[in-house]
Amino acid sequence: MSVEEAQEVLLIEEQGLAAVRQRIGAEFVKAVELIHDCPSRLIVTGIGKSGIIGQKITATLNSTGTPSFFLHPVEAMHGDLGMVQDTDVVIAISYSGETTELNSLLGNLKRRCSSVIVMTGVADSTLAMAADVVLDISVPKEACSLGLAPTTSTTATLALGDALAVVLMNRNHFQAADFRSNHPAGSLGARLQVKVEEVMLTGAQVPLVTGSATVAEAIVELNAKSLGAVIVIGDSPQVEGIVTDGDVRRYVASNLDLKGTRVKEAMTADPITIPGDIQAVDALSIMQRHEVTILPVVDDDHRLTGILHLHDLLGKGEFRFLL
Repeated sequence: MSVEEAQEVLLIEEQGLAAVRQRIGAEFVKAVELIHDCPSRLIVTGIGKSGIIGQKITATLNSTGTPSFFLHPVEAMHGDLGMVQDTDVVIAISYSGETTELNSLLGNLKRRCSSVIVMTGVADSTLAMAADVVLDISVPKEACSLGLAPTTSTTATLALGDALAVVLMNRNHFQAADFRSNHPAGSLGARLQVKVEEVMLTGAQVPLVTGSATVAEAIVELNAKSLGAVIVIGDSPQVEGIVTDGDVRRYVASNLDLKGTRVKEAMTADPITIPGDIQAVDALSIMQRHEVTILPVVDDDHRLTGILHLHDLLGKGEFRFLL
C-alpha cells in the first residue's frame, strides 16, 4: 500500500508542475526582464514553508549568476529593511497571498524598491493585487491527503524558481568558469580546476575502432564501453571521426546492412577535439557551447591520447546544476 501511496503523491505533484508549466507566458517574461535589468540585487521574501522555498531559490540564483538575498518578513520589520535599495527587485512568495507578515511588509517594500514580483496561487489575493508582476503557482490540489500541508504547491514554487534561475543564467551567458568561481570550496569546483589529462579516460577504457571497422563492430564497442560514443581512428592513430548513440540510431533507421557497411559511413567526421593540457572547466565550456557530452583528447599531431566524458568532470547527476 505504501508504494501506491508514494506513487500517487508523485503523480499529483507531476500534475501540479504540468499546470504551472502550461501557464508560463507574458508575466514570466516580464519577471525575467525586471530581474535581468535590475542594476543591484534581487530580494526574495516569504515566511513558513514559502520562506524555506524562497531561501533555496535565492541560493540557486546566487550560484548561477543572479545576485540575490533572502529577507525574512519579520526581521525586515525590525530593522532589516535597511538592506533594501531603491533599485532592488523583490520576489514575494505566498501561496494564499494573504500571509499577514508578508502583506504587512509589502507596503514598505513598494516604497523602497523598484518592482515587486509575486509568486502566489490566488490571482485576486491582497499580495497579488499589489504586485507589478504576478507568477501563478496555483495547483489542482496538494499531495497531502488532508489537503492542508504545502506539498504540490511548494514543489511548483521551487520549480518555477528554478525556471527563473536557469533562464536568467542563459540570458547572462553564465558559463562553467563562472560557476566554478562561485563554488571554489566545493567538490565540483575542485574537479573543474584540474587539467583534462588528469581526469580523462585512457587505454582500454577508450571506446575505439579503426576506419576499416564495420558499423556492427562499432556497435559492439559502443555497448562494451557504455560511454555513448566510439572514436574512429586512422592508422596514425589520428582521430578521423566519432560515432554516437544518436548516429547509430539514425543510421540503423535507413540502413540494415550493419556488417557490410564501414563505420566511416555512419560517423561524424572531424569531431571537436581538445588537448590534454587545458583545464577541465574550459573543456566543460566547450561541451556546453557545442551541446556534447564527450570529447576526444588529442596531442599536437591530432593523435588520440584519451577521451573526456561529462561524468568525469561533474560526477553523475550533477550536470543539471549547470544546464
